[in-house]
Amino acid sequence: MEFEDFDFITSDTPARPSEPADPLQRLKYLVDNTPAIIYSTVPSGDFKMTFVSANALNVLGYRPEEMLADPNFWFDHIHPDDAPHIFSSLAQIFSVGERTYEYRFRAADGRYLWMHDQLRLIRDGQGAPLEVIGALTDITDRKRMEERLLQAQNMASVGQLAAGVAHEINNPVGFVTSNLGTLKSYADTLFELVERTASAEQMAQADLAFLKEDTAALLRESMDGLRRVRDIVQALKDVSASGDSQWQQAADLHEGLDSTLDALAGQLRFKARVEKHYGQLPPLQCQPAQLNQALRHILLNAAQAIEEQGIIRVITGTDRDGVWVRIQDNGAGIAPQHLGRIFDPFFTTKPVGSGTGLGLYLAYGIVHRHGGRIAVISEPGKGSAFTLHLPVHAVQK
Repeated sequence: MEFEDFDFITSDTPARPSEPADPLQRLKYLVDNTPAIIYSTVPSGDFKMTFVSANALNVLGYRPEEMLADPNFWFDHIHPDDAPHIFSSLAQIFSVGERTYEYRFRAADGRYLWMHDQLRLIRDGQGAPLEVIGALTDITDRKRMEERLLQAQNMASVGQLAAGVAHEINNPVGFVTSNLGTLKSYADTLFELVERTASAEQMAQADLAFLKEDTAALLRESMDGLRRVRDIVQALKDVSASGDSQWQQAADLHEGLDSTLDALAGQLRFKARVEKHYGQLPPLQCQPAQLNQALRHILLNAAQAIEEQGIIRVITGTDRDGVWVRIQDNGAGIAPQHLGRIFDPFFTTKPVGSGTGLGLYLAYGIVHRHGGRIAVISEPGKGSAFTLHLPVHAVQK
């Protein structure tokens, strides 16, 4: 067969899209076709927009000219719940040079889209602010996925929590039931003696002094068991309220730690001795239920790192930036090559079926939304320490 039998180039071969040959037109073509909206603003006052790339129409439904015409366009379209944090911290761009925000922005159809906004200050040759440039990217799909992951993890956490609490409740209920059976036997003996108008010999056999002493002890133990049931149920209410996203102005972090430790007692008892070293902490502005979830994930991670019986230390204190909580274990530790990935979603070094790889990821997200951070120190074979740094007045994100 001859090469001439093949048509290498046919008349219906699609032509390559024409692209601008002029460098300025080429640059405009690229900017207008990037996934992000590129914009610039004046570096003062209301940060009035001075340029908006044409893809704003595709992303938000607004034409660039209408965004430029209104000096307050950007501020007026940010979700009211997100605006205070941005307004209060935007001036920091003049000292640090950059700011990054994630907030909801109202599109032309009335929907609020989640946007990732990265701003940078440009200065002239003398160092004076010239303009602010930014890139605005639609991250709504990512936020929805994070919400689904959070809901799935919370469902799994509630199930695991319920199993642990059921175990904890069974212990005091078990000995209270046993005590009541013994008390019934004692009461039957006493009533029998009274009915028979017991002689001195019968009284000695029954050992009324022992019955009196042991009955009091059984009642004390039963009352303590019922108190434990009450505390466990309250801890379950506090920790499993994962859907409660209400901000409190003056929450007690130690109360959150204690309720979380109480709810996890059944899972921690057989792995580690918990030592608490609490400092003096001021009240926090936070979401207590969410913060308890973060603490729970880190405590469970510490327990899972211990093969047999170990120690988990919970230490709290303050510094000039706010408060901190350190959860330290003497477990297996984390290999250096894994330290940079421990907060990645679905990353886990545990055997298949023993972890989802979402616990630390969710804890990181909760602390980040409070304007805080998590620091990790670990040495293989010696253990790990996770330190949560939280501002007293949360920077809500």
